[in-house]
Amino acid sequence: MKKKFSRYSVQDKALLLTGYILLGLFVVAIIIPMIYIVVASFMDPITLQNKGITFDFDKWTLTAYERVFSNAQIWIGFKNAVIYSVTFTVVSVFITLLAAYPMSRTDFRGRGFFNVIFVITMFFGGGLIPTYLLIKNLGMIDTIWAIIIPGAFSVWNMIIARTYYQGIPTELREAADVDGANEITFYFMILLPVCLPIIAVLCLWSFVGMWNSYFDALIYLDSASKKPLQVVLRSILIQNKPESGMISDMQSTAARAQLAELLKYATIIVSSLPLLVMYPFFQKYFDAGIMVGSVKG
Repeated sequence: MKKKFSRYSVQDKALLLTGYILLGLFVVAIIIPMIYIVVASFMDPITLQNKGITFDFDKWTLTAYERVFSNAQIWIGFKNAVIYSVTFTVVSVFITLLAAYPMSRTDFRGRGFFNVIFVITMFFGGGLIPTYLLIKNLGMIDTIWAIIIPGAFSVWNMIIARTYYQGIPTELREAADVDGANEITFYFMILLPVCLPIIAVLCLWSFVGMWNSYFDALIYLDSASKKPLQVVLRSILIQNKPESGMISDMQSTAARAQLAELLKYATIIVSSLPLLVMYPFFQKYFDAGIMVGSVKG
């Protein structure tokens, strides 16, 4: 690395050093809040409020996690979030991949027209009130489909998938024609298996997007038993209103406020764990898929 770096010009060295410094600052800006949240979630609320975080393990406690994991609404929200995210990922990726295939074919008539229509929807929407009225008229209020259907098709993801399809050698299709494969056989048996990187990327994006989403559930879901984890967290993080069972045994108003503050950090950690566990398994596909799509584009 030193020999390679020494061959660069002064301008290139300055540019690289600037990039490394900015990247280092960016990493520090991410790591420090993460460390603070993790440590604060284990601390005694009184110590946290009076002295801030400390690495004195005698001041640490599992009270916040005990109350989070013992609360039924947290588990109901967690289960709903998993169901919504997995269902949305399957539906969204399936629709996106199917839509991207004809858009990648140069012999598809009307390709330019549909491209324009798709791009228009990226910049203009119907608005909240017309969308709500549409969902209501379709009878999807307070159902899982109000969360899944409206955002199932992503034009941006379709463009990424289309670009990836265009990078597949045409000789693969010609070989399938020689062997007598029709379009359906070629697509599901030959094309999709070689598109695992982009499929993994789309799955990761769709899952993370739905996992972090709360606005649609806040608008369209009324039943507490159907609300995902993000809506429950919103009541804790934004409105500072934890479930009554989580702090009902606290007599002092100050003690209740301290525990409510501590519960914020524990719930952030709990809600982030699935994404932290998922990413290492998708990383190799993520790097390959997104780079191929970007280079081709």
